[in-house]
Amino acid sequence: MKYWALAAGAALAVSATATPAVASPRTAPVAGAVYFRHTGNGVEALTHRGGWSRLTAGGGAFAGQFAVAPGGGKVAWIDDKSRLHVKSATGDKVIAKNAAYGGPCLTPAWTADGKRLAYPVRGTAEATTVAVVGADGKGSVNAGKTLGPCHLTWSADGRTLAGYAGDVNGVYLLDTGRRVSSRSPGIKLANHVESLSPDGRRVVVNAIGANAPGGDGSWPLSFSPSIYDTRTGAKVAIPVKGRLLGARYLRDGRLAVRVRGTTANTIVILSRAGKELQRVTEPAGARNLGLVGVLD
Repeated sequence: MKYWALAAGAALAVSATATPAVASPRTAPVAGAVYFRHTGNGVEALTHRGGWSRLTAGGGAFAGQFAVAPGGGKVAWIDDKSRLHVKSATGDKVIAKNAAYGGPCLTPAWTADGKRLAYPVRGTAEATTVAVVGADGKGSVNAGKTLGPCHLTWSADGRTLAGYAGDVNGVYLLDTGRRVSSRSPGIKLANHVESLSPDGRRVVVNAIGANAPGGDGSWPLSFSPSIYDTRTGAKVAIPVKGRLLGARYLRDGRLAVRVRGTTANTIVILSRAGKELQRVTEPAGARNLGLVGVLD
Protein backbone atom coordinates (compact mmCIF):
# COMPACT_ATOMS: atom_id res chain seq x y z
CA MET A 1 0.00 0.00 0.00
CA LYS A 2 2.94 2.32 0.31
CA TYR A 3 3.60 4.61 -2.63
CA TRP A 4 5.96 7.23 -1.24
CA ALA A 5 8.31 6.22 -4.04
CA LEU A 6 6.02 8.07 -6.41
CA ALA A 7 6.38 11.17 -4.27
CA ALA A 8 10.14 11.19 -4.64
CA GLY A 9 11.50 13.56 -2.06
CA ALA A 10 8.14 14.97 -1.07
CA ALA A 11 9.03 16.48 2.29
CA LEU A 12 11.04 19.41 3.74
CA ALA A 13 11.76 22.46 5.85
CA VAL A 14 11.20 26.31 5.90
CA SER A 15 9.39 28.92 8.14
CA ALA A 16 6.61 31.65 8.29
CA THR A 17 2.86 32.00 8.97
CA ALA A 18 -0.09 31.57 6.59
CA THR A 19 -2.70 34.31 6.45
CA PRO A 20 -6.23 32.91 6.85
CA ALA A 21 -8.60 33.52 3.95
CA VAL A 22 -11.90 34.05 5.75
CA ALA A 23 -14.89 33.06 3.64
CA SER A 24 -18.14 34.98 3.54
CA PRO A 25 -21.22 32.74 3.81
CA ARG A 26 -23.28 32.10 0.68
CA THR A 27 -26.65 30.40 0.64
CA ALA A 28 -27.79 30.73 -3.00
CA PRO A 29 -29.17 27.59 -4.68
CA VAL A 30 -26.63 25.48 -6.52
CA ALA A 31 -26.47 26.58 -10.14
CA GLY A 32 -23.63 24.56 -11.64
CA ALA A 33 -20.53 22.50 -11.02
CA VAL A 34 -16.88 22.12 -11.94
CA TYR A 35 -15.53 18.85 -13.30
CA PHE A 36 -12.26 17.42 -14.61
CA ARG A 37 -10.88 14.70 -16.81
CA HIS A 38 -7.37 13.59 -17.63
CA THR A 39 -5.94 14.31 -21.07
CA GLY A 40 -2.89 12.79 -22.75
CA ASN A 41 -0.36 14.86 -20.82
CA GLY A 42 -2.45 17.13 -18.64
CA VAL A 43 -5.88 17.80 -17.25
CA GLU A 44 -9.02 19.52 -18.54
CA ALA A 45 -11.27 21.51 -16.21
CA LEU A 46 -14.88 21.73 -17.38
CA THR A 47 -17.28 24.22 -15.81
CA HIS A 48 -21.02 23.91 -16.33
CA ARG A 49 -23.32 26.83 -15.53
CA GLY A 50 -26.00 26.85 -18.17
CA GLY A 51 -23.39 25.91 -20.78
CA TRP A 52 -19.88 24.48 -20.81
CA SER A 53 -16.51 26.25 -20.55
CA ARG A 54 -13.21 24.39 -20.70
CA LEU A 55 -9.62 24.97 -19.67
CA THR A 56 -6.67 22.62 -20.24
CA ALA A 57 -3.47 22.66 -18.17
CA GLY A 58 -0.32 20.57 -17.86
CA GLY A 59 2.11 19.23 -20.42
CA GLY A 60 5.45 17.48 -20.73
CA ALA A 61 6.10 15.08 -17.85
CA PHE A 62 2.86 16.02 -16.08
CA ALA A 63 2.37 13.75 -13.03
CA GLY A 64 -1.23 14.61 -12.24
CA GLN A 65 -0.46 17.23 -9.59
CA PHE A 66 -3.22 19.78 -10.12
CA ALA A 67 -6.10 21.62 -8.46
CA VAL A 68 -9.01 23.45 -10.09
CA ALA A 69 -9.94 26.84 -8.61
CA PRO A 70 -13.33 27.04 -6.83
CA GLY A 71 -14.96 28.93 -9.72
CA GLY A 72 -13.41 26.70 -12.36
CA GLY A 73 -11.62 29.52 -14.20
CA LYS A 74 -8.08 28.57 -13.18
CA VAL A 75 -6.00 25.43 -12.74
CA ALA A 76 -2.92 25.18 -10.54
CA TRP A 77 -0.43 22.50 -11.57
CA ILE A 78 3.13 21.39 -10.87
CA ASP A 79 5.66 20.58 -13.60
CA ASP A 80 8.76 18.36 -13.66
CA LYS A 81 11.00 21.33 -12.80
CA SER A 82 9.17 21.73 -9.46
CA ARG A 83 7.39 24.86 -10.66
CA LEU A 84 3.87 25.69 -9.52
CA HIS A 85 1.79 27.19 -12.35
CA VAL A 86 -1.56 28.92 -12.50
CA LYS A 87 -3.28 28.45 -15.84
CA SER A 88 -6.18 30.71 -16.85
CA ALA A 89 -7.85 31.75 -20.08
CA THR A 90 -5.27 34.53 -20.42
CA GLY A 91 -2.16 32.38 -20.04
CA ASP A 92 0.01 30.18 -17.84
CA LYS A 93 2.07 31.78 -15.06
CA VAL A 94 4.74 30.22 -12.82
CA ILE A 95 4.10 31.43 -9.25
CA ALA A 96 6.59 29.28 -7.27
CA LYS A 97 9.69 27.23 -8.06
CA ASN A 98 10.09 24.96 -5.03
CA ALA A 99 7.14 22.57 -5.26
CA ALA A 100 7.46 18.83 -4.65
CA TYR A 101 7.16 16.96 -7.94
CA GLY A 102 6.71 13.32 -8.92
CA GLY A 103 3.89 12.07 -6.69
CA PRO A 104 0.35 12.35 -8.09
CA CYS A 105 -1.02 12.77 -4.57
CA LEU A 106 1.11 15.88 -3.90
CA THR A 107 -1.48 18.29 -5.23
CA PRO A 108 -1.77 22.03 -4.58
CA ALA A 109 -4.91 23.35 -2.85
CA TRP A 110 -6.89 26.56 -3.43
CA THR A 111 -8.37 28.59 -0.61
CA ALA A 112 -12.16 28.88 -0.73
CA ASP A 113 -11.94 32.43 -2.11
CA GLY A 114 -9.57 31.35 -4.89
CA LYS A 115 -6.94 33.90 -3.90
CA ARG A 116 -4.20 31.70 -2.42
CA LEU A 117 -2.67 28.26 -2.88
CA ALA A 118 -1.09 25.78 -0.50
CA TYR A 119 1.40 23.30 -1.93
CA PRO A 120 3.96 20.74 -0.67
CA VAL A 121 7.55 21.93 -0.89
CA ARG A 122 10.30 19.69 -2.25
CA GLY A 123 12.83 18.25 0.21
CA THR A 124 13.95 15.12 2.04
CA ALA A 125 12.69 15.37 5.63
CA GLU A 126 10.11 12.92 7.02
CA ALA A 127 7.46 15.62 7.44
CA THR A 128 6.56 17.76 4.45
CA THR A 129 6.68 21.54 4.60
CA VAL A 130 3.62 23.25 3.15
CA ALA A 131 3.94 26.73 1.63
CA VAL A 132 1.12 29.17 0.93
CA VAL A 133 1.35 31.74 -1.86
CA GLY A 134 -0.97 34.18 -3.58
CA ALA A 135 -2.40 33.12 -6.93
CA ASP A 136 -0.34 35.99 -8.38
CA GLY A 137 2.87 34.54 -6.92
CA LYS A 138 3.15 37.13 -4.14
CA GLY A 139 3.19 36.81 -0.35
CA SER A 140 4.69 33.34 0.03
CA VAL A 141 4.78 32.01 3.61
CA ASN A 142 5.57 28.77 5.40
CA ALA A 143 2.42 27.16 6.84
CA GLY A 144 4.22 24.41 8.78
CA LYS A 145 5.08 20.73 8.39
CA THR A 146 2.72 17.78 8.11
CA LEU A 147 2.85 14.01 7.78
CA GLY A 148 -0.25 14.26 5.58
CA PRO A 149 0.71 16.20 2.42
CA CYS A 150 -1.47 14.22 -0.01
CA HIS A 151 -4.55 15.79 -1.62
CA LEU A 152 -4.41 18.83 0.61
CA THR A 153 -7.69 20.65 1.16
CA TRP A 154 -8.57 23.87 3.01
CA SER A 155 -11.31 24.62 5.48
CA ALA A 156 -13.30 27.63 4.20
CA ASP A 157 -12.23 29.74 7.18
CA GLY A 158 -8.64 29.46 5.91
CA ARG A 159 -7.26 28.10 9.19
CA THR A 160 -6.86 24.37 8.54
CA LEU A 161 -5.41 22.12 5.86
CA ALA A 162 -6.10 18.39 5.74
CA GLY A 163 -4.27 15.70 3.81
CA TYR A 164 -3.55 11.99 4.00
CA ALA A 165 -0.17 10.31 4.57
CA GLY A 166 1.69 9.07 1.51
CA ASP A 167 1.59 5.52 2.90
CA VAL A 168 -2.20 5.96 3.42
CA ASN A 169 -1.71 5.57 7.19
CA GLY A 170 -4.06 8.26 8.44
CA VAL A 171 -5.24 11.82 7.80
CA TYR A 172 -3.50 14.85 9.31
CA LEU A 173 -4.70 18.37 10.06
CA LEU A 174 -2.35 21.34 9.76
CA ASP A 175 -3.21 24.45 11.78
CA THR A 176 -1.77 27.12 9.48
CA GLY A 177 -1.84 29.79 12.17
CA ARG A 178 0.08 27.85 14.82
CA ARG A 179 1.90 25.76 12.18
CA VAL A 180 1.12 22.59 14.11
CA SER A 181 0.08 19.27 12.58
CA SER A 182 -1.92 16.53 14.31
CA ARG A 183 -3.48 13.25 13.26
CA SER A 184 -7.24 13.18 12.88
CA PRO A 185 -8.70 10.47 15.16
CA GLY A 186 -10.90 7.66 13.89
CA ILE A 187 -9.39 7.34 10.42
CA LYS A 188 -7.02 4.39 10.20
CA LEU A 189 -6.34 4.23 6.46
CA ALA A 190 -7.33 6.61 3.66
CA ASN A 191 -6.14 7.30 0.12
CA HIS A 192 -8.06 10.48 -0.63
CA VAL A 193 -9.10 13.65 1.22
CA GLU A 194 -11.84 15.53 -0.60
CA SER A 195 -13.07 18.30 1.66
CA LEU A 196 -13.16 19.95 5.09
CA SER A 197 -16.14 21.64 6.69
CA PRO A 198 -15.74 25.45 6.95
CA ASP A 199 -14.56 25.21 10.58
CA GLY A 200 -12.34 22.16 9.99
CA ARG A 201 -14.48 20.05 12.33
CA ARG A 202 -15.46 17.43 9.74
CA VAL A 203 -13.47 15.85 6.93
CA VAL A 204 -14.60 13.94 3.82
CA VAL A 205 -12.29 11.07 2.90
CA ASN A 206 -12.05 7.79 1.04
CA ALA A 207 -11.42 5.41 3.92
CA ILE A 208 -10.01 2.02 2.93
CA GLY A 209 -9.55 -1.36 4.56
CA ALA A 210 -6.28 -3.01 5.52
CA ASN A 211 -6.21 -5.22 2.41
CA ALA A 212 -7.37 -2.59 -0.08
CA PRO A 213 -4.92 -1.29 -2.70
CA GLY A 214 -3.54 2.12 -1.87
CA GLY A 215 -3.48 3.27 -5.50
CA ASP A 216 -0.97 5.63 -7.07
CA GLY A 217 -2.34 8.80 -5.49
CA SER A 218 -4.01 10.20 -8.60
CA TRP A 219 -7.10 12.39 -8.05
CA PRO A 220 -10.10 10.02 -8.29
CA LEU A 221 -12.99 10.52 -10.71
CA SER A 222 -15.25 9.17 -7.95
CA PHE A 223 -14.97 7.58 -4.51
CA SER A 224 -17.11 6.23 -1.70
CA PRO A 225 -17.25 9.12 0.79
CA SER A 226 -16.91 8.82 4.56
CA ILE A 227 -17.16 11.76 6.95
CA TYR A 228 -15.38 11.92 10.30
CA ASP A 229 -15.42 14.35 13.21
CA THR A 230 -11.84 15.60 13.37
CA ARG A 231 -11.97 16.06 17.16
CA THR A 232 -13.72 12.92 18.35
CA GLY A 233 -13.04 10.54 15.47
CA ALA A 234 -16.73 9.63 15.25
CA LYS A 235 -18.02 8.66 11.83
CA VAL A 236 -20.81 10.93 10.60
CA ALA A 237 -23.73 9.39 8.70
CA ILE A 238 -24.56 10.71 5.21
CA PRO A 239 -28.38 10.62 4.96
CA VAL A 240 -28.57 10.10 1.19
CA LYS A 241 -29.62 6.86 -0.51
CA GLY A 242 -28.07 5.38 -3.64
CA ARG A 243 -24.53 4.77 -4.85
CA LEU A 244 -22.56 7.73 -3.56
CA LEU A 245 -19.74 8.98 -5.81
CA GLY A 246 -18.34 11.65 -3.51
CA ALA A 247 -19.21 14.51 -1.16
CA ARG A 248 -17.85 17.98 -0.49
CA TYR A 249 -18.60 20.91 1.79
CA LEU A 250 -19.65 24.28 0.41
CA ARG A 251 -18.33 27.53 1.88
CA ASP A 252 -21.39 28.05 4.08
CA GLY A 253 -21.36 24.55 5.59
CA ARG A 254 -23.86 22.85 3.29
CA LEU A 255 -22.86 19.40 2.07
CA ALA A 256 -23.03 18.41 -1.61
CA VAL A 257 -23.39 14.65 -2.12
CA ARG A 258 -22.99 13.16 -5.59
CA VAL A 259 -25.19 10.15 -6.44
CA ARG A 260 -24.81 7.82 -9.42
CA GLY A 261 -27.63 7.84 -11.97
CA THR A 262 -28.52 5.66 -14.94
CA THR A 263 -28.16 8.42 -17.52
CA ALA A 264 -27.08 11.38 -15.37
CA ASN A 265 -25.79 11.80 -11.83
CA THR A 266 -27.48 13.90 -9.16
CA ILE A 267 -26.03 16.34 -6.64
CA VAL A 268 -27.97 16.38 -3.37
CA ILE A 269 -27.51 19.45 -1.17
CA LEU A 270 -27.88 18.98 2.58
CA SER A 271 -28.11 21.59 5.32
CA ARG A 272 -25.67 21.55 8.23
CA ALA A 273 -28.27 19.53 10.13
CA GLY A 274 -28.49 16.94 7.33
CA LYS A 275 -31.82 18.09 5.89
CA GLU A 276 -32.22 17.83 2.11
CA LEU A 277 -32.41 21.31 0.56
CA GLN A 278 -32.02 20.73 -3.16
CA ARG A 279 -31.45 18.14 -5.88
CA VAL A 280 -29.58 19.06 -9.04
CA THR A 281 -29.44 16.77 -12.05
CA GLU A 282 -26.04 16.95 -13.68
CA PRO A 283 -25.64 17.17 -17.46
CA ALA A 284 -25.50 13.71 -19.02
CA GLY A 285 -22.06 14.60 -20.36
CA ALA A 286 -20.72 14.90 -16.81
CA ARG A 287 -21.65 11.35 -15.80
CA ASN A 288 -18.10 9.98 -16.08
CA LEU A 289 -16.23 13.16 -15.17
CA GLY A 290 -14.67 13.87 -11.79
CA LEU A 291 -16.48 16.47 -9.67
CA VAL A 292 -14.19 19.10 -8.10
CA GLY A 293 -16.53 21.99 -7.33
CA VAL A 294 -20.15 23.02 -6.82
CA LEU A 295 -21.26 26.53 -7.85
CA ASP A 296 -23.96 28.71 -6.33
